[in-house]
Amino acid sequence: MGVREEKRKHPLGPGVRQAVAAALALTVLLFLLPLLTLQEAPLYQGEESPPLQEEEPTLPIQRAAQAASARDKGRVVRLLDKEGEVVSLTMAEYLWGVVAAEMPASFQEEALKAQACAARTYTVIQQSSQKHSDADICADSHCCQAYISRETAEARWGLNAGEYGEKIERAVAETDGLGILYQGEPIQALFFSSAAGRTVDAVEVWGRSVDYLKSVDSPEGEEVPNYHSQVQLTAEEVRRLTLDAWPGADLSGSPKTWFQDVQRSESGVVTSLSLGGVSLTGGQVRSLLSLRSAAFSVEWDGEQFCFDVTGYGHGVGMSQYGANSMAKEGKTFQEILTWYYTNTQVDHLW
Repeated sequence: MGVREEKRKHPLGPGVRQAVAAALALTVLLFLLPLLTLQEAPLYQGEESPPLQEEEPTLPIQRAAQAASARDKGRVVRLLDKEGEVVSLTMAEYLWGVVAAEMPASFQEEALKAQACAARTYTVIQQSSQKHSDADICADSHCCQAYISRETAEARWGLNAGEYGEKIERAVAETDGLGILYQGEPIQALFFSSAAGRTVDAVEVWGRSVDYLKSVDSPEGEEVPNYHSQVQLTAEEVRRLTLDAWPGADLSGSPKTWFQDVQRSESGVVTSLSLGGVSLTGGQVRSLLSLRSAAFSVEWDGEQFCFDVTGYGHGVGMSQYGANSMAKEGKTFQEILTWYYTNTQVDHLW
């Protein structure tokens, strides 16, 4: 007799089985969904914003290089270096070396930017002047602008080399292509170290008035190294230097009578005087006797001349220490430049 097998019934009813299956399917879908979305990221257009992504970290110097000097890097400067060689640099490379040489890298960044703009504008003028037959500009500050190589600057800065190099990199990059214009044209962007309370009108130094090189207040003071300096010279030293340059000077009388009729500007700069009967400007006397500025007084004590000098430089245009003081007060590089260069604008040169 055969045995009939009966179908065994599942302990769960059909409705329960469907619910379990649905739950399992949902679990699998939730597990796989992140993997699917990683494989193909969505495209974003219009005003929709993509999801925030974590950027690869970069150093400040890398960020400055990435942001930078698209305009300046497209310009070439032919530099006559101190060894007498003509080297070709991009404007960005050249300006880095000028700012490093001309202004202390410890200065405020807005002051460094002002210096970069002034140096860029000065370079453009020199490029069109044909002062040097084979070069645009030289590295002699007595003729053009000072320049220092990156290697020399970094060796001089020692442990501060990284920080200072990055500051100057940013100053050049963040003023890319910008210069100082008067009536739409680049200016003679003269600059100097420190003033005796006011800058000097160009007419007082060179005898020619320039609309944007007027005397203005300058805020630097006792924080400037060697702001007040002294020079002592014997009568024989003054006689020799004067007669070498001005053979017609009459220095036969007492030394206390050699300097006469001293005239000064509002800023205290000597505008003119008589030396042995020869009329000279304060700037000429400054160069003749190697004084730090033309803001000086002179006394004869019976044995030697004593020159008390305030500030450093010719005094025309932008004071570098004054620019730094203004930057400390919160002024931007544009405000600094348009203060020292009267009625000018800061705009792209190219």
